[in-house]
Amino acid sequence: MVKRSIVVAGHKTSVSLEDAFWHALKDIARERAQSLRSLVAEIDARRSGGNLSSAVRLFVLDHYRRRAGAVASVAGA
Repeated sequence: MVKRSIVVAGHKTSVSLEDAFWHALKDIARERAQSLRSLVAEIDARRSGGNLSSAVRLFVLDHYRRRAGAVASVAGA
């Protein structure tokens, strides 16, 4: 796990993530044509408790679960 610093909503904060989550988050930002900073700010604004690192992990998990669900429903059609 690596602690990385990022500026969110004008203030510097740190996010501790395993490399797999960090790379996935960067991939999602790239897919959405969004900067990593703005994606993390969006995650930060939508979280309803817990720390930012946990919110990022849950966001990445949800992203890939939704993607897997979409693929499964297309395959089943």
